[in-house]
This record gives sequence, structure tokens and C-alpha cells, in this order.
Amino acid sequence: MCGIVGAVAQRNIVPTLVEGLRRLEYRGYDSCGVAVHVDGELKRLRSVARVAELNHQAESLSSFLGVAHTRWATHGAPTTANAHPHISAGPGVPKANVTRRARIAVVHNGIIENYESLREELRASGYTFESQTDTEVIAHLIDHLYQGDLFEAVQAAVRKLQGAYAIAVFCREEPHRVIGARSGSPLVIGVGVNENFLASDALALAGVTDRFIYLEEGDVADLQLGRVWLVDRHGQPAQRPTRTLSAFSNAAELGPYRISCRRKSSSSPRRSRTHSTRRSRWIRCCSARRPTRCCTASTAC
Repeated sequence: MCGIVGAVAQRNIVPTLVEGLRRLEYRGYDSCGVAVHVDGELKRLRSVARVAELNHQAESLSSFLGVAHTRWATHGAPTTANAHPHISAGPGVPKANVTRRARIAVVHNGIIENYESLREELRASGYTFESQTDTEVIAHLIDHLYQGDLFEAVQAAVRKLQGAYAIAVFCREEPHRVIGARSGSPLVIGVGVNENFLASDALALAGVTDRFIYLEEGDVADLQLGRVWLVDRHGQPAQRPTRTLSAFSNAAELGPYRISCRRKSSSSPRRSRTHSTRRSRWIRCCSARRPTRCCTASTAC
């Protein structure tokens, strides 16, 4: 399963984003990335190496707002161009200028089933695509629908999506706001003091906050510095309970292993010939780096 982390605060959240990805490494991934708001611009870093390498790239980066992601490839090969976050600079922008002029940044877990038809519609409107992913469609779609309010644009965009998704989005023009939405993939809000967070798993925010709001199917969330606002699948205001998790136990560490399936098989004792055969099938499917029924990656992205 891919990993999502997002944050809006009054302090540098880049270490929090990267540490959140590190805590989700046990799920397995083949690329990772971070996008943040810096001095009125959107900055993005991506890597097909470990999160530690991304952390090295991000050492000099500082921001109050951003999203981050670990990806297990489904649409498109595990390349830097296909790694999240994906961005949109609007229609008619040459590829060479996309990063410099980017307005929308998106990370996404899940699979958008109608992405091909949406991509053709967006191409007809002047948008260019630099990746093979379904996620880039979401970025351009939100940009296409954006009229000054990111929360409204995301609500309009998800109504057009078919499939499973958990997304975290921010906009260059709204530097104190992160929007999250989910349908078929988990997403949780971490509630802080004048700061708020998003993640695909509360484990990513261990040590950051102990108060969490779990989004329900179809929810869209608006996170600002001192405010969390939710609407349900019908666009109606919604309230979800805030839960306190006092401690996190058994936090998985990936260690030297590329994916968690190998870590588990390495540490498991041989019990029987049948057990060994089943374990071998498990390792082979994970070595193919594709999320299947026997992998830990139960949701593709």
C-alpha cells in the first residue's frame, strides 16, 4: 500500500513529512517524493531510491505546508517522472516550465478507473501530461475546476472520479490549507494545536499528535492552521469523532530490506514444507513489485 502524509503548520513541516514516510516504509514502495510551498512557489523533490535519499535532498528545504508520498507502481513504471507528488501548472504550459509555474500538488492512493477518458478531456482543454499515471489526471482536473477555492475544486473533482482514492492536495495560491478526500482508501486527520496533518495511516504521525479523526467513505476535509472542516459524500457538513491514541506499539521498521514481505520471510522460522512453499509464493509475488492479493500492498496507487 502506498503512503500519504500532509501537513499545515506554523513551523517547518518538511522533517515531519519525511519522517512520516519513513514510518510507512514497511508497507513497501519503489519511489517517494515531497512537494511543499516555499516563498510563494511550489517546490517538488522525488526519488526512486530510499526515503533516506529523499531526506538528503530535502535537508535545505523549509516550509509550513506540504504533502509527501511513497508509491508502489501500478500505472506506469517506477520512474522519477511517475513518482508522486504530481502537479499541474494549468493548460498550455510547456513541460519545461511546469515545475516553475505549478499551482496544484496532489498525492494519491488508489486506482482511478476512468482516468483515460478524463485525460482525453483535459488534453482537449490544453493540459499536457508528463507521466503515465492516473494521479496526474487528478492534479489537472482540480486545476481545471479551480476558481479560487481549493475545497470547492476538490469536491467538484472527486464527483467526476470513478474508482478508489485517498488524496491530499494543496494549492500555491492558498498557502495555509491542505485538502483531503477519500473513497475506498483510508485517510486520517491528525489534530494538533494550530497545526493539522493528514496521513494514510496514523502510524505516520506517531510522536506528532495523539488525536485523530478517521474520514468516512466519501468525506472531503479542509485542514487549516486552527480549523478542520468536513463534508460528507453529499456535500453536507459532517462531524466525525476525535479519537485519542495514547501510544503506538510494534512500529515496523524496514531495516535493510527493500519491502516488508522479504523482512517477514527472513525473520520467520521454517515450520513445515507446506509453510515454506506458501512463503516462497509470497516472496515471489512481492519480488515482482506489484501489489497482489498476497502482498502487504492491499491498495494500489
